Amino acid sequence: MSKFIRQCAVLFVAMTVVTGIVYPLAATGLAQVLFPARANGSLIQKDGRTVGSSLIGQAFSEPKYFWGRPSATSPNPDNGASSSGSNQGPTNPALTDAVKQRIDALRQADPSNTAPVPVDLVTASGSGLDPDISPAAAAYQVSRIARERRMDPARVRELIAASTTGRQFGVLGEPRVNVLALNLALDASK
Repeated sequence: MSKFIRQCAVLFVAMTVVTGIVYPLAATGLAQVLFPARANGSLIQKDGRTVGSSLIGQAFSEPKYFWGRPSATSPNPDNGASSSGSNQGPTNPALTDAVKQRIDALRQADPSNTAPVPVDLVTASGSGLDPDISPAAAAYQVSRIARERRMDPARVRELIAASTTGRQFGVLGEPRVNVLALNLALDASK
C-alpha cells in the first residue's frame, strides 16, 4: 500500500511540475518569441503611452468620434475584467427598451441622418467587449463625424476604407472596422 501511495505522490508532483510550471513557461516563452504583440495584449501606443488594446472595445461618447458597439459589462462599460453578454434574448422587453434608447441616442446625435441604424450599433456582442463594428455601422456615422470635425465626408470614408479589415483568408468572418484604430486615424488626420 505504501508503494502505491508513493507512486501516486511522485506522479502528482511530476504532473504538477509539468502542467503547472514547465508547460505554462514554455507556452508563454514561445508566444513571446513568435507573437510578442499579441502575447502582451495587442496594445496600441500613441505618443509613447498605451491608449488601449485592439482586442477590447472602448466607450467613445463624444460626437467627434466613431462609437462602437454597446458594452454588456458592468459596473463599467468595456470592462475587460467582467466579460459577459447581457443574456437578454430577442423577446426580452429589457433588450427592446435598451435598443430603442440607443436608437434614440443615435438619432439625437445626428438628426439629419434618416438611414436605418445598423444593428451592431444598438446591440452588444456575446462578450460585451467587441472592439469592432461593421463597415455599415462606420458609414452610418460619417455625417456626424464630418460635421463635428469640419472634415470632408469623402475623407472620413477614406479613413474607414483604410481601417477596414476583410474576411480572414477571404472567407472567414465578416469585414470589420476597429473603432479605436479608426478614431486614432481620425485624430491623426487634420
